[in-house]
Amino acid sequence: QTHVKRAMEVAAAGHHHILFNGPAGSGKSLMAKCLPGIMPEPSFEEAMEIARVYSVAGVAREPGQPLGARPFRSPHHSISDAGLVGGGTVPRPGEITLSHNGVLFLDELPEFRRSVLEVLRQPIEEGVITLARANAKATFPCRFMLVGAMNPCPCGNLTNPDRECTCTPSKIEQYKNKISGPLMDRMDILVEVPRLSFQEMTADGHRESSKSIRKRVEKAREIQTLRFKKAGTTCFANADMGPKLLQQFCPLDAQSSRVVEQAMKQFNLSGRAYASILKLARTIADLAGAHDIHKPHVLEAVQYKRLDQAREDFG
Repeated sequence: QTHVKRAMEVAAAGHHHILFNGPAGSGKSLMAKCLPGIMPEPSFEEAMEIARVYSVAGVAREPGQPLGARPFRSPHHSISDAGLVGGGTVPRPGEITLSHNGVLFLDELPEFRRSVLEVLRQPIEEGVITLARANAKATFPCRFMLVGAMNPCPCGNLTNPDRECTCTPSKIEQYKNKISGPLMDRMDILVEVPRLSFQEMTADGHRESSKSIRKRVEKAREIQTLRFKKAGTTCFANADMGPKLLQQFCPLDAQSSRVVEQAMKQFNLSGRAYASILKLARTIADLAGAHDIHKPHVLEAVQYKRLDQAREDFG
């Protein structure tokens, strides 16, 4: 699962949203829970924002989460719209605000009601949520990393080499379509998580520690912080860049441009996916310590937009 760990590293380094897709028992939930451990420690300002959110909500941190840690929230798929984004006669923060500066993990993503998933679209874009009621109006921060997990089919065995899938093609298509195109478009990284055999799980191969991955993530994030500071912007991480910053910090050479152009045509990608590729390529370049974005960075970024992870030759 080296490619999965790499995808997690890129996600943590640039604060990119990520979707894990794999059969039941492949470790998707475990991977998600490991993400806060490779993310940079919250700055003093971030820690204060987290503390204020929990104070306003009147909610204690989850067991085992120290005050200075990034939040990790994992609401059940039966949650209501108000439970996710906030609500009440006197507006109170929902799960997206309790995830501010941390991770919002939605396990079994297609099992969430469509209306619940759709209310995520605006907060993902803006990083804040405004709740207006008859007697009150409140705006809460909600800059979270969205982490989703889903099976490839309703029975969960479609890509499991040890079990037979019992789903019909129409059921599989119906299951996948529970997640709208616009929401899927907002997932920067799509990654397949294969089910490991017993031999693979017990192999004595070299396993890189979370600590060493976190060091690379922190270094990449420091590069971003310095870059945005010099530009006089309050941008938080690469995933937060708007059109002007993309133009300024993500110029592509001729080879890289050809790769992106071919991928856009071949995979019928949207304008949002194009921006996502640029942001991912910038993060991958930062992890490599490269000042400019080059073809290998773009090639890796493009692969994260395809769930089949097919290694295409884009010239």
